Amino acid sequence: QVQLVESGGGLVQPGGSLRLSCTASGSIFSIGRMAWYRQAPGEQRELVAAITSGGSIDYGDFVKERFTISRDKAKNTMYLQMDSLTLEDSAVYYCNIQARLASGTHEGSWGQGTRVTVSA
Repeated sequence: QVQLVESGGGLVQPGGSLRLSCTASGSIFSIGRMAWYRQAPGEQRELVAAITSGGSIDYGDFVKERFTISRDKAKNTMYLQMDSLTLEDSAVYYCNIQARLASGTHEGSWGQGTRVTVSA
């Protein structure tokens, strides 16, 4: 099994910055795609950013060069640097990974979520 621990959420003013982290642990052989999703109240969960093991990156259309996703393979950790935050960025942010376990099976896992609140 895979455990994901997210951190870095909090309260920030419009225009401010936050850095989210997601660390995976467990019987992991390798990690493929890692991604951040977010869900605001009453809204569907949406992709924020994703990064593959090869370094290919995708961002949601709303990101508009404000966020930067990265990963540290040695630490099984993914980051999301969020700058120029707006009120519309308020949501719970979830980490998602696709991992190959030591047993050889593949597992998709979600973190518990970290809340980001942008407010004046």
